[in-house]
Amino acid sequence: MSKNISAQELLDHLNQRIEKGQYRDAVHKIKLMTAKEVIERVLAEDF
Repeated sequence: MSKNISAQELLDHLNQRIEKGQYRDAVHKIKLMTAKEVIERVLAEDF
């Protein structure tokens, strides 16, 4: 994965990992889900 990706691309990547079960354990899955939710909130904010 490139280091210079957009927030939307990162969100898509996190969604794919969660959907495909590409995480180490339940705690890692929760961390991925939390990161996804934070990014979604930031993108939804009006600047």
